[in-house]
Amino acid sequence: MSPDELREIIGRLRRQGQDDALVEAKSCGGGLSKDVWESVSAFGNTHGGTLLLGIDEKANFQQVEHFPLEKIRNQFVEGMGDGGVAGKKVENPPQYDLERVDFESGQILVVELKEVEHRFKPCYVSSKGLANGSYKRIDDMDVKLSATEVYELQHMLEISEADREGVKDAVVGDLDATLVDVLIASEKERGSKALRGTHSEEEALRQLSVATSHGEITLAGLMCLGRYPQRFFPKLTVDVTAHPGIEKSEPGEPRFIDRVICEGPLAELVDDALLAVTKNLRTFSFVEGSGRRDELEIPREVLREAIANAVIHREYGNYFTGQSVSVDVYPDRVEIINPGGLWGGKTLQTLADGQSRCRNATIMRLASRIQRPKGGAPAEGQGSGIPLMIRLMRSHALDDPRFDAGIDYFKVTLQRGGAEISKNREWLGDVAGDETSIKEESVLLELRRRGSATVRDLRERLGYDSDEIREIAEVLTERSLVVENPADTYYLVDEAFQGKPARKATARNAILEILREATEPLGIREIAELSGKKLSTLRAQMSALVAEGIVTPTAPATDRTRKYQPLEAVGTLSKDSLTLE
Repeated sequence: MSPDELREIIGRLRRQGQDDALVEAKSCGGGLSKDVWESVSAFGNTHGGTLLLGIDEKANFQQVEHFPLEKIRNQFVEGMGDGGVAGKKVENPPQYDLERVDFESGQILVVELKEVEHRFKPCYVSSKGLANGSYKRIDDMDVKLSATEVYELQHMLEISEADREGVKDAVVGDLDATLVDVLIASEKERGSKALRGTHSEEEALRQLSVATSHGEITLAGLMCLGRYPQRFFPKLTVDVTAHPGIEKSEPGEPRFIDRVICEGPLAELVDDALLAVTKNLRTFSFVEGSGRRDELEIPREVLREAIANAVIHREYGNYFTGQSVSVDVYPDRVEIINPGGLWGGKTLQTLADGQSRCRNATIMRLASRIQRPKGGAPAEGQGSGIPLMIRLMRSHALDDPRFDAGIDYFKVTLQRGGAEISKNREWLGDVAGDETSIKEESVLLELRRRGSATVRDLRERLGYDSDEIREIAEVLTERSLVVENPADTYYLVDEAFQGKPARKATARNAILEILREATEPLGIREIAELSGKKLSTLRAQMSALVAEGIVTPTAPATDRTRKYQPLEAVGTLSKDSLTLE
């Protein structure tokens, strides 16, 4: 860290008046303080951070006079275990970089701590032990990890055995005979090798991990095929609650306006929770031809996927069977929270990579093979769920799902569409009519949102293949809904001309006509006022015209006085020679 970087950090801390999630200052005037090791544990178990040793927070982050830097350095190195095992103060310590940095009238000690690798977590203070000496960083605080958080850190790379363990006193009679028959028949029909050599239902259930070798029903078998799993695990439910305000228990408001505790086997849990959520969301009706279509403000498939993921991927270990999956419906969003954090090395950055990681392999296997009451399996297990959720939300002009991963919980937040969907549907009806596919509508809505988009933009936003996007754009171009210029860049045709297929004035032609008739160079805002078109659309077309050498600017792009004029060749064009596409 350079002195300039350190001054910038200290300046931020002084403006805040406190430490934060990234930096902890310790004075250490008389020696290395014991609470340094709590911060080492917290940073190591969270996302890393920086210790500033020799800076006094209580004195507005001033440097400590006569700071014993060498003594503090030696104590820290020894406590991290690099000076011998005897003086070690933390277990599973993070990697670190330690350096002296000039600050004001002297030097301080800066220690940059890395996050501990998943396989070595948790980092904890030796003298306090694993249960009491493990911390995490929340803002400027070092907070002791709960028992469930310690458990999660210890097992985040281990396949859970919880769903394969037998449930005490659970027997075949606790299973739904119809679900069992359908599963076995389905396995036989698909030629499942799991049933190879089996001659009875009991043998089949053992092979499918529904029952143990001792005849007990496994947790996975009970959750997927049980008549009433909550007899054994009362809290393995989905708790759906609708709130009147944007936070829980707002003053002056009722605690909730609707609450449903969803019970039963896994497929029923998901279906009942979906029903409980949808009845608290708005549904919009749209006339299509001679019929009517009802559309939920959050796509139903997104809600189903989020709820199914929460039930299937939740933690089923002993520490967590007393916790439900919760679904909270607020006026502006829906939050789905399940016990248990991300597993198997998954991070927020790799959630949508299409690779499935599942701590509950047996539940996932059964959930992909059982049938929901209304048909179809509750899960597929192919890693396609989250990319599907993202694409569907985008196709409805909604924000991407937001994901938040704590050590012992995972949360999905879905934006409610509200009036936005109604406005979009009305716009699509006016512009495109009734003969437009969902994918075509998605492209149109994205172009409306952006003003213009390249094939790459649309591919990254909507998730469609590039060739598929070009095919969609070709159809929309033939219908005079979009125009392409330059290649692979698309714009909406001016909404004012919808319904008049003979002549559609594009932004490109509007720019050329206005500049040709002008007696002096014009700025982009002047062109916008004269054409009635959006600045974003005009800027994109103007960039293309400048690049093609058809229009020339009067000043650099950074100059606010920049204006535009046509080259001589453009100036000699007659009005009739400008093709209106």
